[in-house]
Amino acid sequence: MQEKKLYTLLVYSENIAGILNQITAVFTRRQVNIESLNVSASSIEHVHKYTITAWSDEDQIEKITKQIEKKIDVVKANYFTDDQLFIRETGLYKLSTDIVLNNAEVSRTIRRHDASITEVNPTYVIVMKNGKTDDIISLYRALDAFGCVLQYTRSGRIAVTRGTQEQVSEFLEERENNH
Repeated sequence: MQEKKLYTLLVYSENIAGILNQITAVFTRRQVNIESLNVSASSIEHVHKYTITAWSDEDQIEKITKQIEKKIDVVKANYFTDDQLFIRETGLYKLSTDIVLNNAEVSRTIRRHDASITEVNPTYVIVMKNGKTDDIISLYRALDAFGCVLQYTRSGRIAVTRGTQEQVSEFLEERENNH
């Protein structure tokens, strides 16, 4: 049996209502939980990009990718491991102002993790950290140890391939040349 790894799928589709449901249904049918999901416009006009992470083995993630690619409104789908992508997320931390002001170590921890304080008021302090998933979680654990975290969230992953252009661009060029 293959070892499960975190895979990132980059799925490109036309901007059609209901396509997200079709894509997530493929994961549901195969009983694979989506770890994170981010949907946004891509660098190609009228094409949206879905960045989806899931723990799986390669055989299963390959089957999921092929099933997604068969959807009529999906232009292209590929899966990647972390070393094949440039990846970032954002973490937001809402901290108790009293604890932050009364414990200098909290501020030092924020600086040590290259995070920034974006808002301060009498009740709470908002801290933002951009980076890799592990770095964002690491800061959460460090701040949580001080008992100052009121709320915490992190964004879905955003990713670009390490190549010079989106792989869907090459696919669309080939498709255009064959017509």
